[in-house]
Amino acid sequence: MRHPLAWVPSLYLAMGLPNVMVGVVAAILYKNLGVSNEDIALYTSQMYLPWVLKPLWAPLLEPYRTKRWWVISMQFAMMASLGLVAFCLPLDGFFKLSLAFFWITGFASATQDTVADGVFMTTMPLKDQARYAGLQGMCWNLGAVIASGLLVSLTGWLHGHMGLDWVQCWMIVVSGAALAMGAFGLWHLRVLPPGAPSAIQGQSVGVAFTALRASWVSFFQKPQIWMMLAVIFFYRFGEGFIEKFGPLFLLDPRSAGGLGLNNESLGHINGTVGTIAFIAGAFLGGFLVARRTLPRSFFVLALVLNVPHLTFFYLSQALPDNTLWIGFIVALEKFGFGMGSVGHMLYMMQQVAPGPFKMTHYAMATGVMALTKWSTGTVSGWVWGLVGHNYTTFFGLVLLFSVPPIVLAWLAPFPQRDDEAPGHRA
Repeated sequence: MRHPLAWVPSLYLAMGLPNVMVGVVAAILYKNLGVSNEDIALYTSQMYLPWVLKPLWAPLLEPYRTKRWWVISMQFAMMASLGLVAFCLPLDGFFKLSLAFFWITGFASATQDTVADGVFMTTMPLKDQARYAGLQGMCWNLGAVIASGLLVSLTGWLHGHMGLDWVQCWMIVVSGAALAMGAFGLWHLRVLPPGAPSAIQGQSVGVAFTALRASWVSFFQKPQIWMMLAVIFFYRFGEGFIEKFGPLFLLDPRSAGGLGLNNESLGHINGTVGTIAFIAGAFLGGFLVARRTLPRSFFVLALVLNVPHLTFFYLSQALPDNTLWIGFIVALEKFGFGMGSVGHMLYMMQQVAPGPFKMTHYAMATGVMALTKWSTGTVSGWVWGLVGHNYTTFFGLVLLFSVPPIVLAWLAPFPQRDDEAPGHRA
């Protein structure tokens, strides 16, 4: 079997890139093409639904093929769907058509996430899961930063220096993302392990439906499951509002209360200092868990993720015009997100997923995480209108929304013993 370094980084890069293309970059694309903030928040938030609903079909994948086959097939499917997004941008009905193809990308990405996590969890022993947790989270976030940083910056460069209109810029960049997904598929044909076969592999679809029922029943029989689900749902509640409206605030003109950055500046912030902050945060989070165990570091990680939401409140009040200073402030928030998200991921993997339906139960947990993104994104446009399109008031409410995650992290249950959790032996 190939060394984990041959496939873990590329696997999680391939998970982060399309996820953020659908959830974040699509919003910037539509902003450049003249769609209103309210419509962007509403319609792009609905594209999180595939990640919410993926537990409904995750067990139905078990009888057919290997986890490796599903990962690679979905990567090639995303190459096609993102290519179709790029193709339809010059058309009159581009908004509805591109949303449809982004939806297809979302379903393929959510399916890939389910089976890719299954490959990781069923291939790697517990000790190695902890050893590579920091790398895993870093590469997912790096894929996200490439999408929201480097690719967005490239559109700004093409528009500002090459004189291309926004449609042409985004056609080039989305086509590049499509080719990247095809390249991941080709690479994983060579290096990706198959993952452990399911107990029902090769059996009928009826058996799969029986397994689906059993997986749901056993999931809600886990000790303290409702409290664990509350922890998962609220952990990134404030972050959900920043993820949707943070880029819009940075791009909106100062006359509208924004910072008036262009795509190139925004991309540089996300793709340079943002990347460094993500990497530093993810590695420090993994190091902290490895040294102290997850139960003893979870509250600290929740603080590190939620307290930096002060940065956007500060920016909305001060409205600085120094791009370097803005980049530094945004990087603080990204550092907190990179470090804190390690705790979120490991809590789902170590406390919720263990059992005979590990892949499906982890998919259910991440589905709850996606439900957070869907719900916060869906209501963020309504909240934006409720506060009279005032960014300072909006980000002040985000600070209030960031209190419940900290309280719940303090109360979070840990039914799995420390010596059963991979973080204990890293």
